[in-house]
Parts: sequence; structure tokens; C-alpha cells
Amino acid sequence: MKIIGLTGGVATGKSTVAKQLASLGAIVIDADQLARDAVAPETPGLARIAALFGPALLLPDGTLNRQALRELVFNDAAKRRQLEAILHPAIKELAEQQLAHARSNGAEVAVYMAALLIEAGATDRVDEIWVVSVRPEVQLERLMARDRCSREQAAQIIAAQMPLAEKECHGVVVIDNSGSPEETRQQVIAAWRQRVTL
Repeated sequence: MKIIGLTGGVATGKSTVAKQLASLGAIVIDADQLARDAVAPETPGLARIAALFGPALLLPDGTLNRQALRELVFNDAAKRRQLEAILHPAIKELAEQQLAHARSNGAEVAVYMAALLIEAGATDRVDEIWVVSVRPEVQLERLMARDRCSREQAAQIIAAQMPLAEKECHGVVVIDNSGSPEETRQQVIAAWRQRVTL
């Protein structure tokens, strides 16, 4: 089974590209969903977060207060590293379970979609990396529209991530999602034919 690591910055359109790859026959595993699963109620991950950062991060129904956690770690590198030390191993375990399940079901291509694929040191989980990128001004506008945030807030979120130009250096395929959905789709099909269809 070929495993494609799909990554990119915030608001670049990874999910759009993943859907297109799914329509071509790939099984998609979403690291964001795995991160949610890793801290679902009654999981060891959620218990460790509550023990480390305090029960105030739990909502009355026992679920994680994601907004409060984001605010807690966003500007605190030490706390962010502590959180990652809980999350990354849990996500890795869930990813390996899903990849093994896809393999046992005869899947030929799996896409592991992870914004922090490179930063989290998870590149050994995949055979090759595809990067979804956009022009900087497009990324800024899309993030402002998606999250209903100010230009300054959007710029701050983007600045906290690995630069797209740096991510692109890791990719055997770079999909430029700055244009129309059809232009992106054509790039995905071309990359699929070149890298997947033998």
C-alpha cells in the first residue's frame, strides 16, 4: 500500500485536495480527526491533559474545552511542547491502527492528511509527501474568511507555522490551490497519474 503524506499550511485547502484524492480511490486518514479522537471523553489523552493543565479545561459535559486549550498553549512554547508530548504519541498509535486496517482491507493508496506532518516528525509514517500551497495573500484572505478573524490575527496564526516555501521543499508534489477548484482538480489528477497510476 502506498502512503501519501498530505500537508500544507492553515487555510491552504488540504481537505479539498484530500476529497479529490478520495474520489480517485484513496483512503483518507485525517490527523485532525485523530487528534480529536485522542482527547475524546474517557481517553487516557484527555485524562493526562486535565491532570497536567487542570480540570478547568474540561467542559461540564466532560469534553475538552478546545478554545481554552488553544489560548493556553498558543503563546507558551513550553506548554505547547507538553501538550504535543501527550498528543503526538496518541495520534501516532491511532494512525498506525487506521493504516493497518486500510492495508488489511486491501487498500492500494492511503492519504495521511496532517498539517504538522513535518513538524511532528511523522514523515516516517508515509512513503512520500504532497504539499498543498497557496500564494501568501490567498492564504491570508481565506483564513480571515474561514475563521472570521482580523488580518492581524490571521497573520499571527500563519507566522506561527512553518513557512509554506519551506514545506514545499519537502514535497515530491506541490499542489498550488490558489486558483479555481477545477485548476486544483486538474493538478491532483495529473499528480495521481504520475505518482500513483502505474
